[in-house]
Amino acid sequence: MASSDHAATVLSGPALHPCKFDVRYYLIAILFILFDLEIAFLFPWAVVLPDIGIFGFWSMMIFLAILIVGFIYEWKKGALEWE
Repeated sequence: MASSDHAATVLSGPALHPCKFDVRYYLIAILFILFDLEIAFLFPWAVVLPDIGIFGFWSMMIFLAILIVGFIYEWKKGALEWE
């Protein structure tokens, strides 16, 4: 009888009942990764800025403008609010 109780416990454990996360959690995680990667691009750019000149400066400004527009869009849609 003890082995059947153990089997019932193993078969109904957390592996068969995964935690369910809200979809907003995944959206916040994706947004965090996106803006974390922005910083990963920004640091090397700042190091080589004297070498790449004005073209490199304006290229990064366009990149940042696109990210800021995306951030404002997500903010207006309410994706950053956790209720």
